[in-house]
Amino acid sequence: MDDRFQQPDKYESARINMVTVQILDRGISDTAVLRAMRKVPRHLFVPPEYRKEAYDDYPLPIGYGQTISQPYIVAFMTAAAMPAPQKKALEVGTGSGYQAAVLAETVKEVYSVEIVPELAKESAGRLAAMGYKNVKVRFGDGYKGWQEYSPFDIIIVTAAAEQVPQPLVEQLAGNGRLIIPIGAPQEVQELILLEKINGKIEKQRLTFVRFVPFRRL
Repeated sequence: MDDRFQQPDKYESARINMVTVQILDRGISDTAVLRAMRKVPRHLFVPPEYRKEAYDDYPLPIGYGQTISQPYIVAFMTAAAMPAPQKKALEVGTGSGYQAAVLAETVKEVYSVEIVPELAKESAGRLAAMGYKNVKVRFGDGYKGWQEYSPFDIIIVTAAAEQVPQPLVEQLAGNGRLIIPIGAPQEVQELILLEKINGKIEKQRLTFVRFVPFRRL
């Protein structure tokens, strides 16, 4: 691990409190997700000027018109995807890499696609420097997924789309779970769960969210 990420963690108590108050007390009980949220240093995934706010329960700017999701939503989406050590995950919308890091703590492999080239490069370097060898990041159009490494047991989309991209449905493995916010930009959106069961897609509405809009190349 890069020496930059081996400094004493003065935010540890804030992170533990975040998990207890924002996540555990709000009903998320998946032990692997709770462990990951306690471990991953969210303050290293936000710009330095926002580090004192890193463990508060709201999104933060990460540049290029993008945000890092609030901790509760990251935990909620990860738990809804039902991660397990043998599973393979696709993330659409890497951002600064925080969701990818949380997933990497709970599954075997993570593949993440980011449409902003600067963020793709920064997050790939950050995750590698932090020792995440089971994460691959690339710049590209997340609508198309990552066919080369499909099918995926888990697909998490971190931007709001008007409809579910068909390539993502096709790249979902049998019994796989796809989590995606659906709705118009600047409005409250629905967080949707799609499950592929016996070749058929079953849909479930999970909660209401507000994400940045899904972008395409």
